[in-house]
Amino acid sequence: MSPSSETAHGQRLVIVESPAKAKTIKGYLGPGYIVEASVGHIRDLPSTAAEVPDKYTGEVRRLGVDVDHDFAPIYVVNADKKSQVSKLKSLLAESDELFLATDEDREGEAIAWHLQQVLKPKVPVHRMVFHEITKTAIQEAVANPRELNQRLVDAQETRRILDRLYGFEVSPVLWKKVMPKLSAGRVQSVATRLVVERERERMAFRTASYWDLVGTFGTGRTPADAANPETFGARLASVDGKRIASGRDFGSDGRLKAGSTNTLHLDEQAARQLAAALAQTAFSVRSVESKPYRRSPYAPFRTTTLQQEASRKLGFGAKRTMQVAQKLYENGFITYMRTDSTTLSDTAIAAARAQVTQLYGADYLPDAPRTYASKVKNAQEAHEAVRPSGDRFRTPAETGLSGDDFRLYELIWMRTVASQMKDAVGQSVTVRVGGASADGRDVEFSASGKIITFHGFLKAYVEGADDPNAELDDRERRLPQVAQGDPLAADRITPEGHATKPPARYTEASLVKELEDREIGRPSTYASIIDTIIQRRYVFKKGTALVPSFLSFAVVNLLEKHFGRLVDYDFTAKMEDDLDRIAAGEAQSVPWLKRFYFGEGEGAAGAAAEAGNGDGDHLGGLKELVTDLGAIDAREISSFRISEDITLRVGRYGPYVERASAVEGEPGQRADIPDELPPDELTVELAEELLAKPSGDFELGPDPVTGNMLVAKDGRYGPYVTEILPEGTPKTGKNAVKPRTASLFKTMSLDTVTLEDALRLLSLPRVVGTDAEGAEITAQNGRYGPYLKRGTDSRSLTSEDQLFTITLEEALAIYAQPKQRGRAAAAPPLKELGTDPVSERPVVVKDGRFGPYVTDGETNATLRKDDDVETITPERGYELLAEKRARGPVKKAAKKAPAKKAAAKKTTTTKTAATKTAAKKTAAKKTTTAKTATAKKTATKKAAAGKTAAGKAAATDEG
Repeated sequence: MSPSSETAHGQRLVIVESPAKAKTIKGYLGPGYIVEASVGHIRDLPSTAAEVPDKYTGEVRRLGVDVDHDFAPIYVVNADKKSQVSKLKSLLAESDELFLATDEDREGEAIAWHLQQVLKPKVPVHRMVFHEITKTAIQEAVANPRELNQRLVDAQETRRILDRLYGFEVSPVLWKKVMPKLSAGRVQSVATRLVVERERERMAFRTASYWDLVGTFGTGRTPADAANPETFGARLASVDGKRIASGRDFGSDGRLKAGSTNTLHLDEQAARQLAAALAQTAFSVRSVESKPYRRSPYAPFRTTTLQQEASRKLGFGAKRTMQVAQKLYENGFITYMRTDSTTLSDTAIAAARAQVTQLYGADYLPDAPRTYASKVKNAQEAHEAVRPSGDRFRTPAETGLSGDDFRLYELIWMRTVASQMKDAVGQSVTVRVGGASADGRDVEFSASGKIITFHGFLKAYVEGADDPNAELDDRERRLPQVAQGDPLAADRITPEGHATKPPARYTEASLVKELEDREIGRPSTYASIIDTIIQRRYVFKKGTALVPSFLSFAVVNLLEKHFGRLVDYDFTAKMEDDLDRIAAGEAQSVPWLKRFYFGEGEGAAGAAAEAGNGDGDHLGGLKELVTDLGAIDAREISSFRISEDITLRVGRYGPYVERASAVEGEPGQRADIPDELPPDELTVELAEELLAKPSGDFELGPDPVTGNMLVAKDGRYGPYVTEILPEGTPKTGKNAVKPRTASLFKTMSLDTVTLEDALRLLSLPRVVGTDAEGAEITAQNGRYGPYLKRGTDSRSLTSEDQLFTITLEEALAIYAQPKQRGRAAAAPPLKELGTDPVSERPVVVKDGRFGPYVTDGETNATLRKDDDVETITPERGYELLAEKRARGPVKKAAKKAPAKKAAAKKTTTTKTAATKTAAKKTAAKKTTTAKTATAKKTATKKAAAGKTAAGKAAATDEG
């Protein structure tokens, strides 16, 4: 629909996704247009059960999708977007036309559809699309709108529902069998598996050593200049016709591969003997082979190649690259950065060719424009490649950009210009040098060279490489001018040793390439996928390498053994094909989702199993896979054999190694593993070393008052002292006794702590004295340092030693001083309970206005009548927080207008009527409440994790 002439002069509301984009576009449209941002999605599937409308119960409430009624999604307006939606509605009410100008891809189309559904416009609606934010592009987009593409919307919705079902069904299995608050996702789980498999290869790898010789040969001529050398290096290629073994000839087991019968493996002794035997050998040129060298330009950037090059050249992670590119796009410097396309428009080709001529000369411009076909299967976006925007490219110096913005723009600009330049040409030469050793062996050395006679596009841009040792395209190696039969003198023959290396770990760049090569997921989501697996602690970075954690080994182990199809690479790629078929209108969403979830007939889940992928246990769908978890042994899943008697286990609080005791019934050895130890470095020797270390438990001596043994320990959260209670001391119930515990001061260490130190630490909190009004002042040590406490008024101390030395007079002097302006310092906690398994934040007990409560900094839960600050356990604290999260935020009652005094009688009547109405409503609701109570209770418990890991998985894993 084109904008109608009747409303051409009315007010037009243009909705984009980001405020930055809105500001830029507003400058191009001028008066008569209001440009406002939706700030991304305004509604989505609910992230918690508390967000689901009350009319939904059971599975619908848990999943946010009605799987029994054609997988109807339950959409809710995001809590943080309600005010923005109200603003958009207000602006729309004053407008004559609505332009939905979100990004031109599936996600953008879906956002536009959601806006239309929520705003319910009564004025003409247009879908406005553009791939660059320039004045010309924006004005053309306004003049040539189109209809919403419902097929793209359906495809995005199917993908969103699929990822929700995957995340919400599989993640709880990980919570139960591995660790709370883990997440599974359609693409993130496969990406994690790739990283884990590479680490397994490294762990199974056995190094092989091999040797060869390097010779320096000379022609005997005096070099004319430095550019034309008369000496060159060559490497030993063969001895008596047998090829010298190199790294590629060895397998991961450290042995020569099968079929290497004509390969000679030199060890150090043999290499040195051969070098000595060649000391007096006369060498000559046996052959010179020369052939033309030609290298064509690289295609312009698409999303994934931009991420890879930014990683290699700029050191950017995928997330950082996309953030900078988004900013460049929104400010009108580059075209849309989420694209599978390598195509350039005629306008862009003309702009690039003009700059080639201007900057490098006509000699570097090919006769005809270069075109590039996309190599990406099912490329879905109709965009161009990522390039500088406009019909004339600004050079980096002309942009006024700086920092990361400048560097990324320069990279994109250089790549685009280079793509329209001539090939690099030259000559590549191979020289073979031969001779006979003193003991009669025939040897041959080989040297390769490359001369670039015309650099072409290499003048503008040279692509990086994932291998830091790889030679780049512009590297020249010049050899002397020699001919067959020419004599050569060996200036030096040197033995050189080598060792094979395990497969390199993935970097962000190489993982992006691997996912794209396997056709897994969508390129536009790779940045968020990699960010997710890092945030979930499945992977950590060591330099640029992605290293899997021990936790990820347990997760992948479970998924491979019990959900094999879901992490099968071919199955995941096939799902992507199916989703593309839905987008193309070649398949229907609902039947496909039914086959995936319920396993009806032939379909997504069944096809992979038939092909022998995954566990192949049945052709059932996802629902059946997650129903029976009895066969999953949680301990077995998280256990990995290191040696005959040492096992690695992934526990709730981290990985550790253990050795069972040789005596039945006695405790074995156990040692924590450093959090960031790469798995391939956990050798048997290191495990033995960890187990041999003192456990950190040192008996300091008995308490002279209680007689209980005092012990110093090294815990996961630092060293501390505690007491060992006598056997039979009740640990639970009303009479439970908790051992006294205190953290060591920062100035103390386990090696030097004494019994006297422990007694002093356990004596805290210390009563300093009372003030004039009888209020007690105590000195206490907390998570945030030492402090004084008087009632609810706390004051920080400057050192831990003051806890024992501060006098009442000094304490009163501190309290006599006014508190600092601004927000008062938070009162120190009454008790520390540990780390909440859901939020992964420290949980403490605090004293609040309405009594003591537990908090993890995000959620607060008041202690119940039966709860006592001194005896409350960490588990009870976590339970209270989970219950509070399940209830959701407290809804504030609307403020009532104050009643007028003159209407006192009427007010009473009104109150009575209101009471009767409320009673009626309560009665009417009782039946419904009774019916849904059980379902709600179940749903609430499952939603106790608040913004659950499953929800986050589904939100970030949308490919």
